[in-house]
Order: sequence, then C-alpha cells, then structure tokens
Amino acid sequence: MSRRRNRWSWSFHRRRQHSLSRSTRAELQFPVSRLDRLLRLGPNAQRLSSSTPIFLAGILEYLTAHILDLAGVEARSSHDVRITPEHVQRALDNHEYLSRLFQPGAFPRVSAMPVPEDRL
Repeated sequence: MSRRRNRWSWSFHRRRQHSLSRSTRAELQFPVSRLDRLLRLGPNAQRLSSSTPIFLAGILEYLTAHILDLAGVEARSSHDVRITPEHVQRALDNHEYLSRLFQPGAFPRVSAMPVPEDRL
C-alpha cells in the first residue's frame, strides 16, 4: 500500500530564516539599532533618514579602529603587550587631525538656529 504524502509536509521541515540585525547586514560591529534609538530621542528625530544610524555606526567604527591601531603602535613602541589609556592618549596627541578633533571647543555650541533666507 503506497503512502500518500501530504502536500504541506515540506513546509514543516523547512528551517525558518533567522532575522539579521541591521549591524550584521551592514557588516558593522557597532549597534545600528541602538544608535537609531538614541538619535530618535533628539529634537530632530523627524529629519533623520533611515540610513543615518548606519552611516554613523560606520564612522564610529572607523574612528575607533584607527585610534586603536595607533594606540597599538604606541604600546608596541613602549614594549607593552596591552593597550592602556595612556597609549590611547599619546596616540591622539601625536596624530595631527585626531588631536584637533578631540580638543576642547572643537565643536562650539551655536546660540541660534540658522533661518532660511526665504523666511527673512
């Protein structure tokens, strides 16, 4: 006696596709969803694109990797195995652009928002 196969039986044996995080899809280590949540708490939440947190996570990851690479060079030059905060500070001080970026007052607060010219 031949056994009849249920035509829906194949659907139960298929594995469910796992959902991929936005960080995984963008091949980033920094949390894209967390950055998105924190950006949406700000006053300009309606003006954010959906790609803004992905772009910001990529920038932060690049800066972090670059700073850690420079700090690793500093640690190797001082014959240390581990990177310490002193190595990171020396790496930032010795790099021309990063030292300017992390100076106090590098990002001054603007007292008033600029007004478009058509509203004047």
